[in-house]
Amino acid sequence: MNLEYYYWFFPKAIPDHICDELIRYGLQQKEQRGVTGGVKDPSTLKEEQIKDLKKKRDSNIVWLAENWIYKELHPFIHSANAKAGWNFEWSSSEACQFTKYEKGQYYDWHSDSWKEPYNKPDDPMSHGKIRKLSVTLSLSDEKDYKGGELEFDFRNLDPDKDSTRICKEISSKGSMVIFPSFVWHRIKPVTQGSRYSLVIWNLGKLFK
Repeated sequence: MNLEYYYWFFPKAIPDHICDELIRYGLQQKEQRGVTGGVKDPSTLKEEQIKDLKKKRDSNIVWLAENWIYKELHPFIHSANAKAGWNFEWSSSEACQFTKYEKGQYYDWHSDSWKEPYNKPDDPMSHGKIRKLSVTLSLSDEKDYKGGELEFDFRNLDPDKDSTRICKEISSKGSMVIFPSFVWHRIKPVTQGSRYSLVIWNLGKLFK
């Protein structure tokens, strides 16, 4: 799928005091190990499985689903979807993932979407849907950490595009990037400090 824009960003979209509140609230909750697709309960992982997981991803997360968070972010998602010309049909959002990356932590190359839709008959908000639009909101001040860059890889989408690109547009606190969930990306290792972010996946029916 060739697109004119592979991501859309809003610099300083969310005020500092809201970013600070999200960090405070996220740190107050019980965190768990960030996992990759297919792992439902990270607490059941054995030592060898954790070792394998860390080859792909090493981070700590908290799930948040407060309505006020969606109200803050949804207008930007709708705007990016229109301005970038994607015009994807989407109808619901998954729980927000508050993510903490400490020194040495990272998330290697991955995409957020799968070919098959969710099979969750008891959850009409996600059943039969796929991830279409991904959102990353930077909560940390760029002076508080080093490394941890968000990097995109376009090679499987458009051979004429440069292979990889660091998304420098969201290095500042409160900045937000929205991109199609099938775009490959990674978080490079944090080399100093702590990097906090909020991630949301937005769902819709299969592409026609």
